This record gives sequence, structure tokens and C-alpha cells, in this order.
Amino acid sequence: MRAGATGIALAVLALALGSAPAAAEPAAVTAAGADLVSVALDGDSMSLRLRDAAQVSSDAIGHDPADVVLGPDGGLAGRVPAGKTFAFLGSPGQAVWSLSAGDSGFPTLDTTGVRPGVFTDDTVALTVRSVEGPGTFTAYTLTGLGTATPLFGSGPGLARTAKLPVATRTGGVVWAFDAAGDYRLTLTGSATLRTGQKISTEATYQVRVPAISPVEQAPLPAAAKSAPRPDEQSAARALAAPPAAPKPAATPKSVAAPPAAAAKAANTTATGARQVIADGHVDMGPQLSGDTWTIRIKDDRTSPPVWRETADVVLQVKDNAKITVPAGADFLGKQGDAVWLLPQSQQAGIVWPGWNTQHESVVSGVKGNVTWTLKGVNGPGRFALFLTGSFGKADVLFDSAKAFPQQLSVPLNTHAHGNWAFSKPGLYRLAVQMDGTTSAGKAVTDTKTLTLAVGDSTDPNGGFGSGSGSGADDDKNGGAAQGGGGPLPRTGAGWVMTAGAIGIVSVAVGILLVALGRRRRAGLSTADA
Repeated sequence: MRAGATGIALAVLALALGSAPAAAEPAAVTAAGADLVSVALDGDSMSLRLRDAAQVSSDAIGHDPADVVLGPDGGLAGRVPAGKTFAFLGSPGQAVWSLSAGDSGFPTLDTTGVRPGVFTDDTVALTVRSVEGPGTFTAYTLTGLGTATPLFGSGPGLARTAKLPVATRTGGVVWAFDAAGDYRLTLTGSATLRTGQKISTEATYQVRVPAISPVEQAPLPAAAKSAPRPDEQSAARALAAPPAAPKPAATPKSVAAPPAAAAKAANTTATGARQVIADGHVDMGPQLSGDTWTIRIKDDRTSPPVWRETADVVLQVKDNAKITVPAGADFLGKQGDAVWLLPQSQQAGIVWPGWNTQHESVVSGVKGNVTWTLKGVNGPGRFALFLTGSFGKADVLFDSAKAFPQQLSVPLNTHAHGNWAFSKPGLYRLAVQMDGTTSAGKAVTDTKTLTLAVGDSTDPNGGFGSGSGSGADDDKNGGAAQGGGGPLPRTGAGWVMTAGAIGIVSVAVGILLVALGRRRRAGLSTADA
């Protein structure tokens, strides 16, 4: 009887355990375009959240990091490049895996939820408290061409804490791991209020790293050198804050978002107010109103952001953006030449232009990708737009030394940044075209001019006026309108084609005039007879 009772009890226990619901598998989140750490303050209570790309675009509160898992999809396997720049990752040739895909969709560290003046030094300390997993975790940022700055990590010689400035998005963030498996990262955020009260919070992140199998590639170029700036004394201060088919490989993976969450609702459009923008975040992107498709500039320097007409904006590239061309970066010029570079990740005192297809009218009213075409460049030197991968490799999207048009395919709900390089000071006018297909199947297109004033010696106000922003003017001038500062040398093979076409037309007109003259003389002779 005892044996029978024991058996019954075990059976009941087994049934009870079997009927208990299994623990839910954490939802997978892609790091592309995400705020890996979003710091917010509510009174004297601090929180750390994880916001995916859709939540970033809609300014949503985000996930509790413990409720989601990052990876294994969307990452990139590579090897530690030779040289000092990436030595903090390990020995040259060692296999590593990056949470980001190595394109323009790098995640960020976000402190915009804390306004200036709340903390004593206007910084938040982000600390790696513990790392559970089979290997080493390293967080770093990418700036310029192959330039990496370690933030914190669990490896030998790495700092455990990074100071992040408040009200800032630190871009170009890479989380790297050197062994496959599951990781649990516990991060702590801390700061001191103006009242002297110390506050802190922590969050645990789950990361799933797949088998690390790097695709072999050509040697990477050496890191770019730039003159030291006062704001480069610490990682926190230095980081304030693609005729061919379209090139889809250079675009980040997008995160589908419902129309209501595609963009911040409180966006306004301004016209007629001229703006010279030398610092802060701006994006170029399309808007759709009915069947009218318009390229505008999204000015994120204010909240809510303001959409401006391209004719009303000149982006100023100051001399603090000047670096020297490193070895292996032939698309920028000869090694040692000066080049003005707007980097892929945000830096204090330098304008940070990107591109996006996140406006709610586009996400809800367009099907398929948006095609971005560079039709021509009018300027004194060479222009290139390229991406820096997680391990320093450059991927050139546009290059004015090549034939036009050049195209890049951009998925819906994309927000991306790249490196914008200019070889000489002066005014540059980029003729840009964006094409899409509405949900009703109608093709829509717009062409505008993006104007940039490069170098402290260039007057940005010369970029306003004739030829700045009008698509009609662009087409009349073969791609990028002239005006403002007067005629400028044109760069790129596309201009040779335009000049040739003009020459052919001139010859044809001449032949026609000669023929008409002969007919007129023949007619006069007949009349005299």
C-alpha cells in the first residue's frame, strides 16, 4: 500500500510539473539602429532600457534588457586587424564577433533622457559590473576610417567604466565577443545629482553569440590621423553625442514598424528660414503627401525635430573635421593628403548628416525600397561617401571620381549614417534623387541639391540662392546646380558626358544654320531668275 501511495504521489507530482507553463523564450532584438543602453531619469530614479530601431524612431520607452536577447542574427564575424588601433580586441588575426552587422546601422548609447544641469558634471558613469559567458566582452566606438576607441569591457587592460555626456547619442558603438555562446552582461549606471545625492541603477543584458566563422578579406587600411582636439581628452567628450543597379548590400537591416510608430508624431516643416548647420544631427529623407514626394532635411537639433527645405540649408564642414588620408584609402586621395571628413559617428563640434526613410508618410505609404541616386557633384574637389565596418573596413557608397549616376537601395524605416569626405575646401553641391513606389503602385521621384560649405575659409552663406536645392535647376545644369559662390570646377565622369552632349548639340546647330543659309541663297537665286 505504501508503495502504491508513493507511486500515486509521484504520478500526481509529474502531472503537476508537466502542466506548469514553460518559461517564455526572450524575444530576439536586432542591434541595428538600436539604443543598446538608453538612460532615463524620472525624478531621482534612473533607469537603463534597450530600445530597438522602431522604438527609437517613435521615441518609445523601450524594453527591459532582461526581457530580450541580442543576437545571434544581424552580427558580423571578423578578425582582429593588425596594428595598434584594434589591439585592445586581442592578437592580430584572432576571430571576433560583432553584435552589429558592420554597415551603417550601428547602435548607440543614449543619454538624451537626461537634460543638462541635472548631474554635477553632466555625465553618466556606465560600468560593467559582471560578465558571465565563455569569452571576453569589449565595447568600443568607431570614428573616421578604421579609428576605434575602447569604452569598457571585461578583458585585461580594459576600463570597466565609461563616462557618457548627458543629452547625447554616442554613435558607432560596437559590442564584440571572442567566443561563441550565451552571455549575461550586467551594466550599472550611476551619477550624482546637483543636490549631492548619488543615484544608480543596473540592468542585465542577454547576448547569444553564434559560431564565429570570419569571411576572409583584404588587409584593412591603417587608421586615419587627425589633429588632436580639446574634446578628445576622454571617450565621453570625443563622442558627444550607398550607371549601376542599386547597391543593397551597403544598407542596414531594417526593423518593421507599425505606421503609428514609424516616426515622432510631433514633426513640423519649416520654409524660408535659412540655416547654416555646423554641429548636431541632421538627416536627408523623403516625405509623401498624396502623390507628392519631396526630399527634405530633418533637423534634429531641436525637439520636436523640424523638416526643412534643402534650399534653406547649408551644411558647414569646419576645419576641425580635417584629417590626413591614411594608407590604403586611395578613394580619398594620396596618403598624407588633407581631407575634410564628417564621421559616421557623432562628434562634438562637427555636423552629423545621415539619411532616413522613417517619416510616417513613407513607412505607411510606400512599398519596397527607396532608391537614392547621386546624379552629379559640383565642387572644387573629390567627394566620397563611405561606411566603416565593425573591424575598420571601408565600403564606398558614392565617389565623384566615378561615372554618374550612382545608386543606393535603402529599405523602409532605415536611419543610417556614413563618412562624408571632401578633398578640397569650397562649396559642394550634390544633386540627389530619391525614387519610390506608393502603396497604390504609382512611381514617385524628386531631385534636390544638398549644399555643403567645406573649410573655415568658405563662406557658407554663398551656398544659398540660385542653384541651392531646386530639382529643376539641378536638371538644367546636368546634375548639380551652380550659383551662390559662382562657377566651380565640376568633378566626376558624368560631367564629361554633359559637356560632350553640349558639344554635339552645338555642332548640330551649326550644321543646321549652314543648311538653312544655303537654302536661303538658293531661293534668292531662283527668284532672280
